[in-house]
Amino acid sequence: MDNNILYSGFYKLLGITGEPGALAMTVAALLAIVVVLVAVLLHVAYATYFERKVIGHMQMRLGPMRVGWHGLLQPFADGLKLFFKEDIFPAGCYKTVFRLAPIYSLFAALSSLAVIPFFGTFYIANINVGILYIFAISGVGTYGIIMAGWSSNSKYAFLGGMRSAAQLISYEVAMGLSLVGVMIMSGSLNLIEIVEAQQTHWYGMYLIPQFLGFFVFAVSAFAETNRTPFCLPEAESELVAGYFAEYSGMRFSLFFLAEYTAMIIMSSMSVICFFGGWTLPPFLTDAIPALNMVPGVVWFAGKVYFHIFVFYWVRATLPRYRYDYLMRLGWKVLIPLALVNIVVTSIIKYLA
Repeated sequence: MDNNILYSGFYKLLGITGEPGALAMTVAALLAIVVVLVAVLLHVAYATYFERKVIGHMQMRLGPMRVGWHGLLQPFADGLKLFFKEDIFPAGCYKTVFRLAPIYSLFAALSSLAVIPFFGTFYIANINVGILYIFAISGVGTYGIIMAGWSSNSKYAFLGGMRSAAQLISYEVAMGLSLVGVMIMSGSLNLIEIVEAQQTHWYGMYLIPQFLGFFVFAVSAFAETNRTPFCLPEAESELVAGYFAEYSGMRFSLFFLAEYTAMIIMSSMSVICFFGGWTLPPFLTDAIPALNMVPGVVWFAGKVYFHIFVFYWVRATLPRYRYDYLMRLGWKVLIPLALVNIVVTSIIKYLA
């Protein structure tokens, strides 16, 4: 781990040489936080736009077209509308918890961005237990959903909150086990070191030897982000809108910000742990040296965009799981597969 947790790639951009002082470290960290938050929130805004566009075209529709050229200003129009909508409190709700729940969910989602290395030297914090930090924060974020369901004084919201808690217990275990193989192969929980370890192999990404772990991680990521086909906590057909059924205005939008931020984080984790992060496979760069001239952030962003597109694709294609099937898949399929992957990886690592 670096000598100071606030180490940032911004030192180089600020022209700081040698050992930086406390003021320089603070300024660099604050700049990194601002840039990351602005970039991610803009991505979240347009993730909603592109989801509507992608699903629209898959269903032979055009999607948003009216606000701006081809609807490009639609996210800002939606945000402005939600900002000015009335903030309604249901009768009998626990107002303090009701107010805090969406803020808590969004804060937990944004906190996970602290350890994501977007392209090698650019990050907010570089810690040796980056994977554990992501798991801890994602688990904490579920409390916001539970708080929303309990405080709304609605049976639909309460059922959505309970479903979310059950999903977390089922799929957090499978997701954690799916990355143990990556930890064994790289010998580290540091996200930067995991990317660097993948470059020591000719294939340049752990997707090839860890395809089973990737499958478990990908399925668990859909459940962790409450996305189709695992969107049981907010099942519109039976729970109206689930845990945020009683929310309106900006508090309603905060839950969407948290969900789409979680999609970006899960996509980034998949790219870092299985797709080589901001790098390309050595055999590819050796064959086409010109690829080395492309900045790492371009490769990283392209891989993340592809993963987000898969979220949209699955939503437009698959129906929602029945709840007992959801739990059965987590406990009886994904966790055993993850354990098999750990055993096989350990044996190969020991023999090799």
